[in-house]
Amino acid sequence: MARKKKNPNAQYAVIGLIVALVACISTGLLASANFFGVIGMFTLPDDAQNIVDIALQVSVGLLIVGLASAAILNPDAVRRFFTGRQARYGSNSLILTVAFIGILVAGNYIVFNNGELLNSPWDFTEDKSNTLAPETIDILAALDEPVTAVAFYSTNSNTQGADELLNKFKNNSNGMFTYRFVNPDVDPVAARQAGVTGDGKIQLTMGENSEIAGFATETELVRTLLRLISPGARAVYFLQGHGEISLDPGGELAYSVAKSTLEAKNYTVGTINLLTGDQIPEDALALIIDGPQQPITEEEMSKIQAYLENGGSLMVMQDPEFFTEFSGKPDPLLYYLRTEWGIAYNNDVIIDGANPNNPIVAKSSLASSTHPITQQLNENLIIYMPQARSLSIIGEKESITQTWLISTAENSWGETSDLTTGETPVFDETTDTPGPLYLAIAAENSATGGRVVLFGNSLFAIDGNFDVFGNGNIFVNSVDWSAEQEDLLNLSTRPSTERTFNPPAEIWRFLLLVLVMVIVVPGMVVFMGISSWLSRRKRG
Repeated sequence: MARKKKNPNAQYAVIGLIVALVACISTGLLASANFFGVIGMFTLPDDAQNIVDIALQVSVGLLIVGLASAAILNPDAVRRFFTGRQARYGSNSLILTVAFIGILVAGNYIVFNNGELLNSPWDFTEDKSNTLAPETIDILAALDEPVTAVAFYSTNSNTQGADELLNKFKNNSNGMFTYRFVNPDVDPVAARQAGVTGDGKIQLTMGENSEIAGFATETELVRTLLRLISPGARAVYFLQGHGEISLDPGGELAYSVAKSTLEAKNYTVGTINLLTGDQIPEDALALIIDGPQQPITEEEMSKIQAYLENGGSLMVMQDPEFFTEFSGKPDPLLYYLRTEWGIAYNNDVIIDGANPNNPIVAKSSLASSTHPITQQLNENLIIYMPQARSLSIIGEKESITQTWLISTAENSWGETSDLTTGETPVFDETTDTPGPLYLAIAAENSATGGRVVLFGNSLFAIDGNFDVFGNGNIFVNSVDWSAEQEDLLNLSTRPSTERTFNPPAEIWRFLLLVLVMVIVVPGMVVFMGISSWLSRRKRG
């Protein structure tokens, strides 16, 4: 029998394997560096990041080339590897592993999509972060009429969080709470009929009544549900007679979207003119002044002051004098706010360095995390205010609590000089006010129950800007707080358990940690595997 001819190139296959091994280690290190950069553990300069990306691509290429070279130079070894006894053992292990993973995936899928099989979902988190508050569960269990939730989410919106939350409501409602998703891009008629503008809003309907939740959080949904269960007259009035922005649609300046949004939340929206002898109605939960072009009179101010002293609420959105017809005229409203509430409207125009392409447009950089109006806003939901003025808290007043709501970044200032078309404003430290600057302030009188919410801008809530960023959210939240609709429910708060990994500050410690995790531990496993294979081979 002829002896099989020996492959002279087989001895060089080990070189390909060595190249592949080195490339594998390099790929692991570089991929780990990219991963840690993505999760924010450290940030590389752009040049260094480009080098890492190129090196990662080269390492992957060398890994493939090394394995391919070894296979080409010693094909018999590859054939034996895939057809020998070790391959059979390996295939059995692979089949068992795939079967085990498949069972886990199938079981998880069945339980996740059929929570009713377990009567109630099991929450194994330490702080029960996946469980509704006890108050929420009690309210859902007490529903005596079916409630339907329609969540309006466009194609590009992530619905996972809202779906999970609504599913929890459904599972705890004894079949009285159902929900569905509607894409307003595909079905704009449904969105218009519901009075929904913007994305991520949820309409709750019970019988003939409906309410709109501005966003998908447990607190917002429960407060909306409580308003739905206990409907009542909620009237707010917009002041007229001074060139305020119209509530009717049409033209560049209109508050029609704001009006329809409030009406979708079961507010009755009306207008009053105190110049003609009207009195502020007794059912007025809030009086809103949106962008007056002329100051109010002393007689009007007397009516507003009496209204606030009787527990009423005032919401003012006043633009810089430069863009109005005030031109230095006495303003009883601003004088009253300064002397009685300790809040001043500054005579300036905010120049925002964070928006260099259009610095006259101010954008909020910070929001109060303690006030009900802004506590649901986050750093990604900024407020967009074209042509805004700043406000200041100038001193404490007895029984009055003042809270700033939103402010600009430090690289902004209040320009006190008149603006000239075509000229770029320049900060003057002798006359201008350095940032950060307050864009909105809220205050409450604990003795009378009166409330005020003050904005240095009215254009943020016009039709064209209402759904920009968080503009509509802060407007509606401000009306809710002014109308004292924010305290319908205070859910029990559960302390969250933070689990964070803090990498070592010293670079050598960090590299040592990566070396152990990426090379040493996997290398020990590989070493034990090779040792076991060699031992079996010696035994035959």
